[in-house]
Amino acid sequence: MINILRAPDSQQSQRLRLNTLIRLRWLAIVGQSIAVLVVAYGLKFPLPVSMCFALIALSAWMNLWLTFRYPAAHRLTPLSAFAILTFDGIQLTGLLYMTGGLTNPFCVLLSVPVVISAASLPLRFTAILGALVMVAATLLVFFHLPLPWYEGSPLPMPFIYVAGMWMAVFASIAFTAIYAFRVAAEARLLANALAATELVLQREQHLSALDGLAAAAAHELGTPLATITVVAKEMEKALGKDPKYGEDVKLLRSQSERCREILKRLTSLSSEGEAHLSRMPLTSLVEEVTAPHRDFGISIRLRPGERIGPEPVGRRSPGVIYGLGNLVENAVDFARKSVTVSWSWDNEAVTFTITDDGPGFPAEIIDRIGEPYMSTRQGTEAGGGLGLGLFIAKTLLERSGATIDFRNSSGLGEGAVVQISWPRGLFLNQDQASATIFDNA
Repeated sequence: MINILRAPDSQQSQRLRLNTLIRLRWLAIVGQSIAVLVVAYGLKFPLPVSMCFALIALSAWMNLWLTFRYPAAHRLTPLSAFAILTFDGIQLTGLLYMTGGLTNPFCVLLSVPVVISAASLPLRFTAILGALVMVAATLLVFFHLPLPWYEGSPLPMPFIYVAGMWMAVFASIAFTAIYAFRVAAEARLLANALAATELVLQREQHLSALDGLAAAAAHELGTPLATITVVAKEMEKALGKDPKYGEDVKLLRSQSERCREILKRLTSLSSEGEAHLSRMPLTSLVEEVTAPHRDFGISIRLRPGERIGPEPVGRRSPGVIYGLGNLVENAVDFARKSVTVSWSWDNEAVTFTITDDGPGFPAEIIDRIGEPYMSTRQGTEAGGGLGLGLFIAKTLLERSGATIDFRNSSGLGEGAVVQISWPRGLFLNQDQASATIFDNA
């Protein structure tokens, strides 16, 4: 049975798990409780312990309510996660108000809710939360209880120190939030691109499996068709000279014989020709990946290069065919008049090179070619896209053991060159190479 392939719901998978926030809050509750106990009873500093523990208990109560209200695997909507992180920021602001405001060295923890938001929520929610936290930090500069210290000997902090702490909080929020947002965004893009790669590879493998299904159908239909053929022969003997039904019976028998020939070809295609079709010489691979792109007004020139030793015959890998075909398609899209495909082999390596006469790769992105969603095309251009196809092609070819080199012919504007090279042993056993790379990933 062939399953219908569906892309994963990226929005659902990117939602923050409630259980993650609950565990982080329990960690914060334990840390806040230990800090209050050490300051109040270990160091003997005057501290509104009851009010501090009231705020800590409020956070613990919310954790318990969320734990019993929702299942552990529940994923929060962005608005719900924003509300919970806002509560955490307000609760921490209250604790800092009672323990010295920005003179308290723990004030840098104000950046924690913003960093969590940056890693999991849309940019607008992170920006709003960051602004709210900075407003709270600004208020703590002027409104707060004294910093806990030895009774009878207050510890005044100069305003420049408090201003420095405000700047530290601001810098911590800005830097860590932007860094977390960029890292998380790149991780999500890479995960989505890899998911698309797997879907493409599965589709190609399912298409390759259709010959097996055809053989199975031929086998299952053979018996009833043989029965129909026998009955048709008997009817022809009995009604062959009948003026009303004779011609119809002859037609029925001839068509049943035709069906038997078709089923015989399907069966032989899967059995006798299966080993032949499962492997293909390099020249056949070149023809298969270039043939679909010949009728688009761009000349595709085939130029065999240096050939040392017997021609390599590798397994017919759907991933390799798709990857090379995508690279040829990209070359055709950007070429002005022609694309040149050359190939060569020796006892060590097998090389496949695609050269076009287009504008070439821009210098600013040539080192990033093949990253997901990296494209020089604009959305209004013919064939415009997000660069995901090139990423999929690069991933599939690298999984087969290939090394890919993107460069320009001799300078910007004189054509692009893509060179794909395999060690000869890996090219001859591409399925094993792909399996090994999957196992090591």
